[in-house]
Amino acid sequence: MLTFLTVLDVIIAIVLTVVVVIQPSKEAGLGALGGGSQVFAGKNSGIEALLDKLTTWLAVVFFAITIIIGIIS
Repeated sequence: MLTFLTVLDVIIAIVLTVVVVIQPSKEAGLGALGGGSQVFAGKNSGIEALLDKLTTWLAVVFFAITIIIGIIS
């Protein structure tokens, strides 16, 4: 069981890394904190919204599996 969860965790980590890397840059950086950016004003297009949701779900599953692995071992 522990081996299965570890392998699954590694696969999810790799997929999460790939999804984050292929996301388009928002190009705001810390400038968004000063109010000079339009990051919060615009909505994401279809693929960007999908990648955002996929990133969120993969991160939640990754952290949940990692916590389970920590509890088991």
